Amino acid sequence: MKDFADRVVVITGASSGIGLALAHEFGRRGASIALAARNFVELEKIDAEFRQLGYQSLISKVDVSIEADCKRFAAEVQVKFGKTDVLINNAGVSMRATFKDLDLSVMHQLMDVNFWGTVYCTKYFYDALILARGSLVGVSSVAGFHGLPARTGYSASKYAIHGFLETIRIENLHNGLHVMIAAPGFTASNVRKNALTANGSAQGESPRQEGKMMTAEEVATRIANGVARRKRQLVMDFDGKATLFLKFFAPKLLDRLFYSHMAKEPNSPFS
Repeated sequence: MKDFADRVVVITGASSGIGLALAHEFGRRGASIALAARNFVELEKIDAEFRQLGYQSLISKVDVSIEADCKRFAAEVQVKFGKTDVLINNAGVSMRATFKDLDLSVMHQLMDVNFWGTVYCTKYFYDALILARGSLVGVSSVAGFHGLPARTGYSASKYAIHGFLETIRIENLHNGLHVMIAAPGFTASNVRKNALTANGSAQGESPRQEGKMMTAEEVATRIANGVARRKRQLVMDFDGKATLFLKFFAPKLLDRLFYSHMAKEPNSPFS
């Protein structure tokens, strides 16, 4: 399937997990791919692999929390490919700590990467996306629809992303820009291993059984299909869809279910 032939897809947080899976998925579908991440060593390995596969790619060392990095990356993509058809704001960081125990610098970091990273990249790719009548995507979470206990900074950043992207969609109702919020379920990736604890240190081992989760490759396929169909919102698993249903009809029950679910995690801050 080459349904993205002659299109340029930009992906942040592309050195591992969902971002890397997205790069492979769009490459297989014929797109030229621009990959951004902080880990340039991994990006170089990916770029070498993509050249062997015959994919057209650009790599750039980018920290999305730094506005100048995002501005430079957009300029590099314009010079290399001359356009941008799809921007996928995938870069993000998670956390695991109650607000009572949380150092506020951790919340600042969550907002800088997750929210401001999305804002900066969107700003500097914005004109190209509008010109292409392209797609603007935010990779979010069920935590952007309902508060997730022990994930205060994460939920706050995802709520902010939702409000930002929904407003961008409304402002562009009449010029063809497609905006999609994609909410995977719990996904087997590095995001939990790299999640921040109360003092900002990396969590390390995931508290969840990764083998039972959705794979990054499955998430990437669904996002690519959602972009192709220009979907407005993509909630990918039963838990996410149930969350939206219960939030409308039984929000108090949903609060209790979320608390109970998170309390059952190994070494939960609620146990």
